[in-house]
Amino acid sequence: MADDQNTEEQTPMQTEENQEAQETEQLAEAEKAPEERIAELEQALEEAKAQVLYVKAEGENIRRRSFEDIDKARKFALEKFSGELLAVKDSLDAALAVESATVESYKDGVELTAKQLLSVFEKFNIAEINPVEEKFNPNMHQAISTIESDAEPNTIVSVLQKGYTLNDRVLRPALVVVSKAK
Repeated sequence: MADDQNTEEQTPMQTEENQEAQETEQLAEAEKAPEERIAELEQALEEAKAQVLYVKAEGENIRRRSFEDIDKARKFALEKFSGELLAVKDSLDAALAVESATVESYKDGVELTAKQLLSVFEKFNIAEINPVEEKFNPNMHQAISTIESDAEPNTIVSVLQKGYTLNDRVLRPALVVVSKAK
């Protein structure tokens, strides 16, 4: 039992040594903790840098794909319209290929082709501007000349060339002759 008492009771010198050892251990832990913390922070920084690079690369890919999509849309925007016009061109070619046609058959063929073209125009929201006897509108009509007429002043007397709109936006104004007071 005497040995048990010796281990349980420490001399002041042993207590001091134990305290120094504990302090040294705590100091080592304290020195170690900032190094570990720095290592953790450096690792987190590297992960954040990798994530930023990924996001940046993804943004570049999206921008590049958007430019490609816009370029394709620009190149092929008229694809459907062009395909519809090919049928009109085919009708004209067929009419020109006929060798023994009469003027009447040519006229009938041209009328059918004109109807076919108007059908294409309707399908793609292209509308005629044929403003005979309407008031002159400088946004939709281009006056070529004015003539004295019995019609009310500033009224369209004749249309030299029809105009066209695409989705209510003027593609080409109608060329018109406008009345003026006598």
